[in-house]
Amino acid sequence: MLHQKIVVITGAGPGLGRTLTRLMSGEGATVVVAARTAATVEKIAAEVPGALAIPADVTRTEEVEALAATVTGRFGRVDVLVNAAFPGTHRKNVLDMSAGDLAAWREAVDIGSYGTLLACRFFAPHMVAQGSGAIVNVTSMSSRRGYAGRSDFAVGKAGAHLLSHCLADELGPYGVRVNCVAPGWIAGEALDDWMRTRADAEGVTYEDIVARDVSAMALRRIATEEDVARAIIFLASDQAKAITGATLDVNAGQLFT
Repeated sequence: MLHQKIVVITGAGPGLGRTLTRLMSGEGATVVVAARTAATVEKIAAEVPGALAIPADVTRTEEVEALAATVTGRFGRVDVLVNAAFPGTHRKNVLDMSAGDLAAWREAVDIGSYGTLLACRFFAPHMVAQGSGAIVNVTSMSSRRGYAGRSDFAVGKAGAHLLSHCLADELGPYGVRVNCVAPGWIAGEALDDWMRTRADAEGVTYEDIVARDVSAMALRRIATEEDVARAIIFLASDQAKAITGATLDVNAGQLFT
């Protein structure tokens, strides 16, 4: 689906980013992984033949501009940009936010929204020049539904969500598509830890929490990293060549939109 395409993944982490890199490479792409922590992307790239790791902080203009220059200088083009940075959430109610919490809130919004804008700003011109390209912004179920204590994450991802609509309109005339994939809960260590914390707080078992949560999902299961990655690959591929300004929800039926 991605044969000979040059793909850049920003905010590539050890979870979804690692899975996406492996699967995209398996689909024939040359993948560049970028994130703030060099060790993270170097480890991902080392596991995938042909992958290239470039450390870059998506909130720093000069680093994102240099990333785009390095990729296009080396390969001559960029076909797919996936913005996948996931800011952490501090789970703070607005009434309880300290000065430090406010700073962390702003940083999370910068990563989710401004970082997405910066990557698009410096990669999109190359796509426009070649008359083709696909941008996939990884947002979240939280960009559609707010939860107490998660306003930093939600606002950052909601900004990227609406930004994608704007950019789809701006870049569409040049043959560049912009779409979103909005995951819900993703099975993994972080989700397990959160479920165990909730179980302890409620005085119930971990299995009770899992059963309750899964019962609220139409498919009666939690989506995996591969489920999310396959949706991204579809929107990045030519099979989605008439799709832009869309959001593909991957939440196992936890939220209908």
